[in-house]
Amino acid sequence: MGLNSILEPGMIVRHPSAPDWGLGQVQSRQGDKITVNFEHAGKQVIDGRHITLIFVVADQG
Repeated sequence: MGLNSILEPGMIVRHPSAPDWGLGQVQSRQGDKITVNFEHAGKQVIDGRHITLIFVVADQG
């Protein structure tokens, strides 16, 4: 599962092969299934065995 294992509800992510979905907020993670609410694609269930989401660090400025 790699980096997906650190994801928790509320974290902001991007989908590596669907940048047009925009930023997504993790809703839940149960094993390899990660539910994310994306700006332009709505709620999506991601299979963490095949997709490693990109964690977005909030701007501290």
